[in-house]
Amino acid sequence: MTLSPSQVEDLRLAASKMTGAKRRDFQAQMTIKYCEGSARKAERLFGWGRRNVQLGLEERRSGIICVGLQSTYSGAKKWEELFPSAAQALREIAEAHAQQEPSFKTSIAFTRLTASEAIAELKNQGFKSEQIPAPSTMAVILNRMGYRLRKVLKAKPQKKFPKPMPSLKISASKTKKMIRELNV
Repeated sequence: MTLSPSQVEDLRLAASKMTGAKRRDFQAQMTIKYCEGSARKAERLFGWGRRNVQLGLEERRSGIICVGLQSTYSGAKKWEELFPSAAQALREIAEAHAQQEPSFKTSIAFTRLTASEAIAELKNQGFKSEQIPAPSTMAVILNRMGYRLRKVLKAKPQKKFPKPMPSLKISASKTKKMIRELNV
């Protein structure tokens, strides 16, 4: 059975919307239906990874679904979860320095608080240095909490521009050119 290019593209799109065992099962079903159960043909026709398709075929044959190691890995806990009291103190510090975005289009709060200032204030409140992260991590934590760190811009004086003369309608180069023509 031959498939049109649009049908192949639709099957690729459908597979891209799935993940894990569901994706492998779908790829295995389409391989059996359109590629005679050959993972190599599926790779050529659909552009799917041959090993992935082969694993899906094996899962269908045996009935056992392979689970990756990433599903068992819980990951490192976030700083806010490890030190909730310090995180609450940091929120209060950041809230004191926060200001709303001027256009009010988003709910993002900008803060003039720097990561090093936040660390210093946490130390002043009595938190141990083991509980306080490095400055780069502190910046990430503040961003994750919804505070965007921005550099404070100093006011810049406006440049002085010469005032245009309303009576002079032509440029200086045209004026010089006209004077030269009169003198000739």
